[in-house]
Amino acid sequence: MSNALAVATVTQALALLIESNLGPEIDIAVKVETRKPPAEPPAEPTINVFLYQVTPNASMRHTDLPTRASDGTLIKRPAAPLDLHYLISAYGEEAELVSQRLIGCVVRTLHEIPVLSQELIELAAERPYLAGSDLAASAQRVRFTPTVMDIDETSKLWGMLHHTPYTLSVAYQASLVLIEGRERPVPAKPVERRTVRALPFGAPGAPVPPVAGDPSGAGAPSVAGAPSDADGTATEGATAEKETGTKPESETKPKAGAPAKKRAASRTATAKTPAKRAASASRTRTHTRGKPGAGDDGTES
Repeated sequence: MSNALAVATVTQALALLIESNLGPEIDIAVKVETRKPPAEPPAEPTINVFLYQVTPNASMRHTDLPTRASDGTLIKRPAAPLDLHYLISAYGEEAELVSQRLIGCVVRTLHEIPVLSQELIELAAERPYLAGSDLAASAQRVRFTPTVMDIDETSKLWGMLHHTPYTLSVAYQASLVLIEGRERPVPAKPVERRTVRALPFGAPGAPVPPVAGDPSGAGAPSVAGAPSDADGTATEGATAEKETGTKPESETKPKAGAPAKKRAASRTATAKTPAKRAASASRTRTHTRGKPGAGDDGTES
């Protein structure tokens, strides 16, 4: 983060970046100025770096948390996230296509070096009117991205510049620039005393002791008078019978889930029982008649 001189420092650093990277394509002297396009086109080759708009950064404008405590003391410096919009125009001899050559160098430079380096920012801050700028110490780096503008938007932009003839230009956006407030937050008070309490199990506010066999480690009190397992916890069926006076549903209803084949085999065996009894009685009577000395009714004569 940086102070209020960050906006002007970015503009000056951008002009230095373009001026130091015009070669080797441009072998003539070029003046780089940080001003709006002039009403009278200059005769010598010139590049104008014009900051025409400053807008809040859309992705960071809602991330600034409350900066003051309930008593009004400052706990964090407020920071304003900004995007800077630049119009870079070029002037020169049209017969030699100087303006087009200059625009080509600008595009190549900002595409090759899109981020302002710390050394370049420190060099820009050496200007007397930028003394005190701390943009170089900011952890947030400024990046330049080209802005697409159609004919309608370009016409509106140049229409704001009264009595200024249009010249070949490109638009770039610089983000992110964070401007901090001037007030320093009050440092937090150190910890002077630590309070540690030891409470036995069962005391008000004490944790519940763990129960053996409980994988979660949280104990559950049992219902008084209800049967319990080996670990002392009440069973679910006993608890339900204690509370409602009825047996659990699992004990009153027959268990379902026996295989269908076993039930069919049981019914078949029950149906075959009378037939087996009749066959056994028939074999007994036949055997009795076949014995010597037996009558037709199976008795001895």
